[in-house]
Amino acid sequence: MKIQTVVLVGTGTMGTQIAIQAALFGYAVSAYDVGQESFLRAQAHLASLIKGITSKRLPSIEEWEKAAQQIRRCHTMTEALADADLVIEAVAEDLSVKRQVFKEIDTLAPATAILATNSSSIPISKIESATARPEQCINIHFYFPALGTNMVDIMGGTKTTPEVIEACTAWVRSIGCVPLTVNKEILGFCFNRVWRAVKREVLHMWAEGYVDFRDIDRAWMIFTGMKQGPFGIMDKAGLDVIHDIEMIYYAESQDPRDLPPQPLQSMVEKRQLGVKTGTGFYHYPDPEYKRPDFLKG
Repeated sequence: MKIQTVVLVGTGTMGTQIAIQAALFGYAVSAYDVGQESFLRAQAHLASLIKGITSKRLPSIEEWEKAAQQIRRCHTMTEALADADLVIEAVAEDLSVKRQVFKEIDTLAPATAILATNSSSIPISKIESATARPEQCINIHFYFPALGTNMVDIMGGTKTTPEVIEACTAWVRSIGCVPLTVNKEILGFCFNRVWRAVKREVLHMWAEGYVDFRDIDRAWMIFTGMKQGPFGIMDKAGLDVIHDIEMIYYAESQDPRDLPPQPLQSMVEKRQLGVKTGTGFYHYPDPEYKRPDFLKG
């Protein structure tokens, strides 16, 4: 199965990154979103994040923006999907929404196209029955390729063929990313499940008043050498996204310990969502953790 044409359905922060990453490596890329301006907003936001980064693993801002210009932004899903080999859905982290989108994609995409979800937590087995091609459905979950986090979870569903998994694994490698293969279905996949365990613990430590979130971030940054801690990372992802993902784990387990804490819910209701709204755990564009004296406490 040869992948040459890639289509992104949903061009928020993550969908836009995936589209540009594929275009950087020479793939023909089309993109569609019901919000016609979402791609441009996400592109501008991401460009502001990566302009100050210098890394051999990352393209220059000029290369990145040139790749963005090569993406064909379509006004209808029919137009976008016409010649698709691989379709990646990157819409809201809501099972009913994803199933509806997959149903529509299935009716419009070529019969040979692979249908993937970039869901942060939902297994494709919960989505595949919305299509007539469950054997061609798969989880392909990206992290933050625009910022150099070039790893991708890959997990099949109940009927995904080995050929589809092999083709997607090869494609992920071909765009400069490292495939993390999940051999047996698990909610959260590979690294995202590890990261989720960290999120759950630190959110409850903060919400229940045990530790100030800044000290948790300081500890993480000192221990790992990273430039931000868990709360800074969650701000970057979007606290509404974080809340939705936690709710998926709770819906699966019905364990009260998996329910996102009320203070997080309050922040979401107040639209204190992190980087994209200017306020979350930190204030942007100048969060405390970027200041030279932050690690001194």
